Amino acid sequence: MSAVLDRPVPAPHQDPALADRDDVRPAGRRLGPGRRRRLAWVGPVALLALWTASSATGLLDSRILSEPWTVVATAGELISDGRLQENLAISAQRAGLGLFFGIVVGAVLALLSGLSRVGEALIDGPVQIKRAIPGLALIPLLILWFGIDETMKVLTITLGVFVPVYLQTHAGLRGIDLRFVELAQTVGLGRAGFIRKVVLPGALSGFFLGLRFAVTGAWVSLVVVEQINATSGIGYMMELARTYGQTNIIVLGLAVYGILGLISDALVRFIERKALSWQRTLAG
Repeated sequence: MSAVLDRPVPAPHQDPALADRDDVRPAGRRLGPGRRRRLAWVGPVALLALWTASSATGLLDSRILSEPWTVVATAGELISDGRLQENLAISAQRAGLGLFFGIVVGAVLALLSGLSRVGEALIDGPVQIKRAIPGLALIPLLILWFGIDETMKVLTITLGVFVPVYLQTHAGLRGIDLRFVELAQTVGLGRAGFIRKVVLPGALSGFFLGLRFAVTGAWVSLVVVEQINATSGIGYMMELARTYGQTNIIVLGLAVYGILGLISDALVRFIERKALSWQRTLAG
């Protein structure tokens, strides 16, 4: 019976045994969103077109928001002297470290809390307390403890990342159907086999949802810590530009943050589709 847990069940229209039969599914208008199309670029392109048109027609004052072509020219200047690449590399390193530690901490705490009543009693309450405390409120205390160097910045990002990973992974664990647990007991799975074949697949959907929130949280936390006594990074570059009234550099920094967030979210969604290819959902 253990083979049952490992063998995916094909959808009716994909079952080889039904290949020679007619498709009897309704031919009318489908209720779902339709077939997957690669249209993720439409929203950003439409926003860019609106920005360009508003700037070109004078509806948007350049003193309020710089024109797209001015921002592009500024990016070229910063790339040519190496400032953009240098600050971008430092920001990416901070966000990457904080994201890594946050994912590890959040996933481990979720497993300990989701698989044990004692673990839930010890862990879930403090995490919920942290969830209710804004990350900005902890920064003064973190500065007193760790100073203003990289440790404080990475730790702030970690604290902003691990909560969504914990919450969604924990919810995924608690949402596993009890029948799968009973089936694992029936076929004689041990603790390790139960975690590998039941717990981890059952929690993956929640984990990836939490990971998408975590990626966003990492960039948001990065923006905050890089504008507090920082001497490098995209946020520091934006804060310096604010001092001199350089809106073009500020907008460029926002665009960089937005592009990084869009790329990282698309990467997580791509990995999610590959890891959960056995699921059939409205997402396709």
